[in-house]
Amino acid sequence: MEPQAMHTTDASTNGTQPRQEAIIGRVSATANQPSSSEQFYFWLEPSVIVNPFDIVETDQVSATRDRRSKTYGIVITLEHSTDAASHLSNFIANDFGSVDVQPNTPRQGTTVARAVVLSNSEDIYMPAPNDSPVRFANPAGIHRALGIDQIRGEWRVPAGIIQMSNGEQAVVYLDRRYLLGPEGAHVNISGISGLATKTSYAMFLIQSLLQTAPDRDKIAVILLNVKHGDLLHIDEPGEPDAETRQMWEAMGLRAEPFPEVRYLLPWGKHSHRDGKPNSFSVPGRNWRMYAYSLQDTYDKLDLLFSQIPDPNDTIGSLIGEIREGLGGATWKPSGRWANATTWNNLLNGEPLYKNGQPQQIGDVRAVSVGRFRRLLRRIVQTRQSGIFVEQRSHHAVNLSREIAKIRGGEVVVVDIAKLTDDEQTLVFGDILRTIYALYAESDEAEIGDTIPEKVIIFVDELNKYAPPRESASPIIEQVLDIAERGRSLGVVLFGAEQFRSAVHPRVVGNCATHVFGRTGSTELSDAAYRMLDADVRMSLTRLEKGEMLLAHSPFRQPIKIRFPRPAYKQEGSP
Repeated sequence: MEPQAMHTTDASTNGTQPRQEAIIGRVSATANQPSSSEQFYFWLEPSVIVNPFDIVETDQVSATRDRRSKTYGIVITLEHSTDAASHLSNFIANDFGSVDVQPNTPRQGTTVARAVVLSNSEDIYMPAPNDSPVRFANPAGIHRALGIDQIRGEWRVPAGIIQMSNGEQAVVYLDRRYLLGPEGAHVNISGISGLATKTSYAMFLIQSLLQTAPDRDKIAVILLNVKHGDLLHIDEPGEPDAETRQMWEAMGLRAEPFPEVRYLLPWGKHSHRDGKPNSFSVPGRNWRMYAYSLQDTYDKLDLLFSQIPDPNDTIGSLIGEIREGLGGATWKPSGRWANATTWNNLLNGEPLYKNGQPQQIGDVRAVSVGRFRRLLRRIVQTRQSGIFVEQRSHHAVNLSREIAKIRGGEVVVVDIAKLTDDEQTLVFGDILRTIYALYAESDEAEIGDTIPEKVIIFVDELNKYAPPRESASPIIEQVLDIAERGRSLGVVLFGAEQFRSAVHPRVVGNCATHVFGRTGSTELSDAAYRMLDADVRMSLTRLEKGEMLLAHSPFRQPIKIRFPRPAYKQEGSP
């Protein structure tokens, strides 16, 4: 589906000459604020309206000297100044503070914009000359400014629309090679909950990737539903309004739900009686329930204790003893572990417990075994949501086996919204570990044949699983493995969180694409945002719903975009 025409012809796509835009001001270089290879200032014609993140162009010298090249810049701040020496001068000029009279001394003033250089049409980064005319960039110029004109068509992924102050629009394309590899990978999305629409943008970007990928059948997606029933109806059509449809179509995309979706929902305390999952809502089709018996979990017990401090590795040592006793890589309890085949038997029988007392296991003392039993009982029995079962029935599946069945072109939604924090950590870690092992242990013939070439994993509240603390844990190590080595395997992480500062710096540092929604000023003072100009940071406090600030590795500066609402059925809709 071809993109609808923008307000101005895009010369980079059809070969026609772009319209010459009107001059809106001229470059102003002063002794205190000179032009440089990185930024320039320009005064505005009084009737012109310019906003931060508008992209402008100005004439620059050319290597051949017989024509002008173009330097493109993005407006960061605007300031209005006058010839008044102080605010007191303006007060006196208005009849000593009278608000009802015209000033006795009219002030001469102008609005000056600061623009950061994005690129030059001939890679000439000489400072912009004083009095050089400044114009709004047209869509073709915006693409040249961002380097989009250098991205081949099959690598382009629509990521939103730039809305300029003069009414022009331009589709923003990301480079697929920096989303899924090989040049870069991973996306991080941050912003205030409810206002930043983090999940909506992640879903839009994933759908854009799938709709435009020439090898759609070689890409798979795993989505973790963490909030109510937000992602439990993504294969059902919604009712997008005319504006939403227009935005989708303007980017060459179809406003439609996800195809080929499979849902995995958690087993609940009453599922054995009513057959219903422990979910806020139930998809209309193609869903199954998953549960964890001891047999499903004995080799993943370390994930259950990810949030428990273990400075002396006592818990880790005992978990190792239990795993080996129950069969190591294959489930085969034997010897003194022969009867430890259920959660209840493990907690209340030999070898951990005998004659009413905890027992020493290997080098782990009885008192430590007692603490382990108390912690494990709290997680899998007293405070559990129902996901842990003594024996898994044929109505519930093994989650890791279901994830390992993933195929290209498929979207798998795993619901964890009503699980406890410990259970959510287990499920997320189980998914990451299964996928990582699937790709790390497969040979080249299997990747792209029996398993997808790429798999995207999206999770909200990433800070739960990769907090910025120094002490390691199994779940942090798993997330870091994906962030640092997933690109080479074909495993890509799309993570979202309210506070970027609450995520491990090595996770966000390995992301090639960063998306920022509306953010509070206190959060913006954290070092996690130092990649942004100070004035750009403050602009994040003014973003509206449906607006995002996008930083992509090939772009020299972050840009502001708008994106459409999802076209699938959302929670609360009829």
